[in-house]
Amino acid sequence: MRFRHPDGSPVHLGYCSNVHQAEDLDGVIGQLAAYAEPVRERLGADRLGIGLWLARDTVTRLVDDEDEVQRLKSELAARGLETVTLNAFPYAGFHREVVKKDVYLPDWADEARLRHTLDCARVLAALLPDDIARGSVSTLPLAWRTPWPPDRAETARRALDRLAAGLAAIESDTGRRVRVGFEPEPGCVVETTAQAVRELRGLDPERLGVCLDACHLAVQFEDPGAALARLADAGLAVVKLQASCAVEATDPADPAARAALRRLAEPRFLHQTRTASAPEAPVHAVDDLPDALDGGLPTGTGPWRVHFHAPLHADPEPPLRTTADQLTAVLAGLLGGTSVHCDHIEVETYTWSVLPEPPADLAGGIAAELAWARDRMTGLGLKEDHQ
Repeated sequence: MRFRHPDGSPVHLGYCSNVHQAEDLDGVIGQLAAYAEPVRERLGADRLGIGLWLARDTVTRLVDDEDEVQRLKSELAARGLETVTLNAFPYAGFHREVVKKDVYLPDWADEARLRHTLDCARVLAALLPDDIARGSVSTLPLAWRTPWPPDRAETARRALDRLAAGLAAIESDTGRRVRVGFEPEPGCVVETTAQAVRELRGLDPERLGVCLDACHLAVQFEDPGAALARLADAGLAVVKLQASCAVEATDPADPAARAALRRLAEPRFLHQTRTASAPEAPVHAVDDLPDALDGGLPTGTGPWRVHFHAPLHADPEPPLRTTADQLTAVLAGLLGGTSVHCDHIEVETYTWSVLPEPPADLAGGIAAELAWARDRMTGLGLKEDHQ
């Protein structure tokens, strides 16, 4: 969906296709018909944005065959869909039985990560609607934090300079600007906005910035206003917002809360868990929810927040709650001022299939999330831009 900020700037709202199990081009096209088009119809929207996740083999196929890119673009247009952003964080196998830390491979010290990201940017430049000024690609925050010796950190830094040069070359060749946003995530080399400033300051500000994930921000107990100010002061653009909610246990010692959390401790994805006494306070951390439940995280220092992307519009099993208030604050900080600070908003709840009770109607759930986000955006004064 497209919106118009009060200052006239365009803002795009869509959802990320990494929720769907599709790792080849036919599967990606099939999910447009099975899910994305029905979501658009339920919303009554003229157009719906879909942030595509394309596995490595699919990206290779699209880069090697221009006809296949046009086939994908035609399928999008025929179903009232458009793509302004790609999620290039997972490389492949995102719906294997066990993903966990493999999602961070290859990292930015590996040549394959640079090649994949630039190929995604080339594909996106070809998919962008004709009247869209720029696209965005999100990527991992360099690497999982260990092992990360100085030589790999230096290799990654050089890769980021080459990334900026490659994006400039794509813009020169196609006339389309694509920006890459590094997504801070708990447990990684860059897990907070302060670390993003440390690692990314001094890079090309026109092409490299941050993909801010509101779930990750909440898990790290970052105050939304302070985080956005920190990025602005450093000149780091928020090229994309992933609109997402974490799960919170207000009293993690409560047996009912622990039982509900235990039902979220599933084997596929990593669910980093944190606790702190207040926003911006020191954070106690474990790498996965089972570790926290087995005694790895204290229960007397404040609430627990879990990296489990919860549906935006729905409450989890009581007494758990979500961090929807933090997401609302992030949206207000990015969109509620006199000028827009982020033009790509992507709902990214990829965990529907691992909920204790997966929905029978996935398209309906995604539509409800997007309606939730649309209501908050219009509440900030944005107008839906109909065709």
